[in-house]
Amino acid sequence: MRMTSQISYTTICFLVVLACGFVMSGCSPKDDADAAKTTETQLITQNTKNPQNKGTQFVIKNKGSDTMVNLAQAWAEKYMDVSATTSVEVSGGGSGTGVAAIINGTVDIANCSRQIKPKELELAMQNTGKTPQEFIVGYDALAVYVHQDTPLDKITIPQLAEIYGESGTIAKWSDLGISHSDCPSDKIIRISRQSNSGTYFYFREALLGKSRDFRIGSLDLHGSKDVVEVVGRTPCAIGYSGMGYATSHVKMLEIAADADSPYYPPNLENVLAKTYPIARPLYMYSLGEPTGAVKQYLDWILSAAGQEIVEKLGFVPLENN
Repeated sequence: MRMTSQISYTTICFLVVLACGFVMSGCSPKDDADAAKTTETQLITQNTKNPQNKGTQFVIKNKGSDTMVNLAQAWAEKYMDVSATTSVEVSGGGSGTGVAAIINGTVDIANCSRQIKPKELELAMQNTGKTPQEFIVGYDALAVYVHQDTPLDKITIPQLAEIYGESGTIAKWSDLGISHSDCPSDKIIRISRQSNSGTYFYFREALLGKSRDFRIGSLDLHGSKDVVEVVGRTPCAIGYSGMGYATSHVKMLEIAADADSPYYPPNLENVLAKTYPIARPLYMYSLGEPTGAVKQYLDWILSAAGQEIVEKLGFVPLENN
């Protein structure tokens, strides 16, 4: 009797162990990994379909104009306080870089200090199936900068055209009727922007129209801030950049449309009154009609809160704000 009970007990234990082995063999580490991977994929898919899910981040890619890069970064940083589910990645490179990214479909929003061209709209449609949508998000007065000690306070558009334009007749400060003691060579050093810049494109057209080009020999810089910094440490230099980049080391010249017209300094009032002759809109382009997080971000930029940042950084807000 004792022998039978002991055998029965041993048999039961063996069967239990054997059963556990079969169960465990059915749940291999590979199966666990596959199950986890499937769950992770489902979660990513859900978050992509619904970027507003709690704990997820929808990233807006924003690229383009160097004139606008500080403004775009300020918007992006402030928007972190507005939306806990959306972040904005900002990079510069010039308006042409932003337009190229929209054409290739690699960004959500392109920043431009010039208007996009019809050919560029066509290329974007061909590549992405979407037509970029235009938003004017502020205005900029394109200031002409000289060193703070330069004995010049005002200049006309035709004079600037002769300084910067091909076959121009103004190459020395004395050609403008001034004696520049801090520039012994008397030579005007022209500071400009690279040709993929919207600022370059706009300034050239404002001065020279479409039938004349810049003369060679200028120092062409990558960014708006770089232009002002170089002019600020170069007494012989003249350059152009957004008025929001002014420092204590430079001064902005008053500009007149011609010798018979009044001179106006670059400021908010003159831009809104349309009396300052080198002012332009600042553009953002979305890839197709904006929806979801991108639309919410653009709506916020156009709101009073977004436009307050425009003015704070030295640009001109939209008139209705």
